[in-house]
Amino acid sequence: MSAPVTEVPVRPAHRDPNVLRWLGAYTASMIGDSVYFMALAWAAARTGSASGTGLVLAAGSLPRALLMLGGGVLADRLGPRRVVIGSDAARALLVLSLAAVLVLTAPTVGVLVAVALLFGAVDALFLPAVGALPPRISGPGQLARIQGLRALAARGSSIIGAPLGGVAVATGGPALAFAAAGVLFALSLPLLLRLRIRPLPEPTETSGEAPAAEKASNAWHDLVDGLRYIRRHPLLGPLMLVIALSELGFVGPLNLGLILLSEQRGWGAAGMGWIVAGFAGGAAGSALVLAVRGRVPRAGTVMCLMALVGATGIATLAQVPSVALAAAIAAFVGLTAGLAGALCGALVQTAADPAYLGRVTSVSTFFTYAIAPLSYPVTGAAVALWGTGPVFAVSAAVCAAGGVMGLAVTTLRRAELPR
Repeated sequence: MSAPVTEVPVRPAHRDPNVLRWLGAYTASMIGDSVYFMALAWAAARTGSASGTGLVLAAGSLPRALLMLGGGVLADRLGPRRVVIGSDAARALLVLSLAAVLVLTAPTVGVLVAVALLFGAVDALFLPAVGALPPRISGPGQLARIQGLRALAARGSSIIGAPLGGVAVATGGPALAFAAAGVLFALSLPLLLRLRIRPLPEPTETSGEAPAAEKASNAWHDLVDGLRYIRRHPLLGPLMLVIALSELGFVGPLNLGLILLSEQRGWGAAGMGWIVAGFAGGAAGSALVLAVRGRVPRAGTVMCLMALVGATGIATLAQVPSVALAAAIAAFVGLTAGLAGALCGALVQTAADPAYLGRVTSVSTFFTYAIAPLSYPVTGAAVALWGTGPVFAVSAAVCAAGGVMGLAVTTLRRAELPR
């Protein structure tokens, strides 16, 4: 099936039906993701094996890490719209099939691991492609606003998806929850099929490189060509390093580290919930600001400064004595980190030649979903040895290093978003 290729009139993203169709499809998929993971966790727990439960929940990360960069190549070769449609269709079929199996028989670790592996493989194709779609559905001047809308959708999906999955599990068990997730994935398909795709621009020269639209001979050469393109690009290369440092410093303390901190201080699960809610509220606030404004002047400088300022909040979190103050600081971190992340995404999509955008997106996503989670065991071991204060301080320093490096690179410091 070939995608319709038409010129899309450039409207404000929040009033553009084409963008809203993409946003609706993305939201349905993200809610489906949340429901799926809730169902998977409960189905794994009902096997009665703690080690098996851990294996099931970890299984999806392996194909995601191994195939993520290949997903970017596929998005550039076939077009991101086709890959997203195929991914959501595959996820719907896989999850609905599992729901049917669970109606007939109890879940086993083997079946759940197989499903998690397949789901992770499809996710590795979906994530780069969905990130590469915004420049193909609206004009460059709307990319920052689209990033804000996307971040709002992601936060809203987490708020809706987890309770929806919990209600489904409580009502009809994991089978009903998997069925609900499958329906949500399927709901995205009609919206995606109606997307109008902007044509790729004519081949251009970027920093003396070969034309961006030039096709390599095979998928491996495409991948190598994409990595070489990023390395030689005056803006994308530094941006990827900033992303890598920010994610490595941010993910450990804000996920595993907060759990350990809450246990250490006696705040419990409820306190942890308030801190996470504070972070989510701050991130949603930054997304709303960007969605409304549509553009931030001196985006490169602001992005790096927000990374620096947010890093101070990470270091401070381990020192505060109360849940209320920790939640307030978490909201501040969410606000600064959310703005930095959205601006970074908009700069990536603005700077990358559309012919390379799938591969560029796959590299930035690879740091988030494959490399950064490797910090979990390191964070846990370090907290056990030295406590939360030093570990949060080191994590903050890694985040701050990303901001400092960005400010030191002239092309990144002076980067602007289109008007």
